[in-house]
Amino acid sequence: MSAPQSFGRFVARAAAGGGLVVQPRMGFGTPRLMRAGLERVRAAAGSTAGTLTIDSYTRVGDLAAAGAALAEGAALNGYPIATHPPAVTRELLDGITAADFPVQVRHGSSRPEPIIRALAAAGLDATEGGPVSYCLPYGRTPLRESVDNWARGCELLAELVPAPRTPHLETFGGCMLGQLCPPGLLVALSVLEGLFFAEHGIGELSLSYAQQTDAGQDAEAVRALRRLAAELLPPRVEWHVVLYTYMGVYPGTRAGADRLLEASARLAVRSGARRLIVKTAAEAHRIPTVAENVRALEIAAAAAALTEPPAAGDESADSEVYLEARAFVGAVLDGGGPVGTALRTAFARGWLDVPYCLHPDNAGRSRSVIDPTGRLRWSRTGSMPLAPVRRSGRVPELTADGLLAAVHAVARRYDHVA
Repeated sequence: MSAPQSFGRFVARAAAGGGLVVQPRMGFGTPRLMRAGLERVRAAAGSTAGTLTIDSYTRVGDLAAAGAALAEGAALNGYPIATHPPAVTRELLDGITAADFPVQVRHGSSRPEPIIRALAAAGLDATEGGPVSYCLPYGRTPLRESVDNWARGCELLAELVPAPRTPHLETFGGCMLGQLCPPGLLVALSVLEGLFFAEHGIGELSLSYAQQTDAGQDAEAVRALRRLAAELLPPRVEWHVVLYTYMGVYPGTRAGADRLLEASARLAVRSGARRLIVKTAAEAHRIPTVAENVRALEIAAAAAALTEPPAAGDESADSEVYLEARAFVGAVLDGGGPVGTALRTAFARGWLDVPYCLHPDNAGRSRSVIDPTGRLRWSRTGSMPLAPVRRSGRVPELTADGLLAAVHAVARRYDHVA
């Protein structure tokens, strides 16, 4: 297997050439299907990166169930990397991974050590997650435990990936719950998890942001994320921003889904993101096929190629999103000490509070709304370090029916474009 020298440097080279890296979420239980999928992604038009998305048994640490499913020939919803022997995964990747086609492991686990050991043993070096973002949305693992697990996971990744290879870790912090989280909090969580990774030995990382409800606000958010990363991450750390195509309820029509995907590609280019995680037209109905993933990659790459990057200029203006994100980050870090400890304290005191998140360690006092212009705003701030929200008739508190309408707002907008 020819391993890429660095996931981040591959992305940087693509950006230097004016290209946006596009990447699917894709995982299959058998090495044969997984290899076939990666081969198709590598051959797709555009600058692509590969993905091994891990199955749900492995994600929650139930390796016995993953092994039983393999033994029975049952279909899995991802690749069981900690169950297949490392030699099997190395053979799967042989002749596929290269300097121009890195492969990243994506999973969702608050207990990442078995996955990190398995990916390193297979010759891989890039993955993603985070102590908050792979804990609060996915289960009931205590935040304290997840922070400790991810501290060891970062250190393990740094230890097990030998030079000249470079371990790469992507924070999922800009994607909390996928939807209806105002961008200031998403940007802050992405930066805070990036600082946590750097504190625990990771020198190359990516910072995520998920497309939300308003293109202008999203562009502000990506610029704010880039600015805060430049201000706060140690100079030794190499980083880029990765954008996720909208992660909430997806348009039900192919035309609507394609329009939303194209919008995310344009947003990525115009805001200075260097990589895009795509979604497919099948998202509203079922798990997509390889062909549907490839189609999405090529649609996104084509839309990106037709989009002008931002003109060089002063991006230091204090946007609403930047000021809000800076307030969150400042409140968390002001006490000093390790970032993991600061994160636990911030959630315990409600300084960080993800709206509509039911995890026991989330205060649950914040609420958000989509305002009449389409931007996400706070309707209730709880104990967060923001000025109290002044309610008016323009931004009412959401009712249950209003929440349901907000969840479907983006899908309806893109499905109903003439």
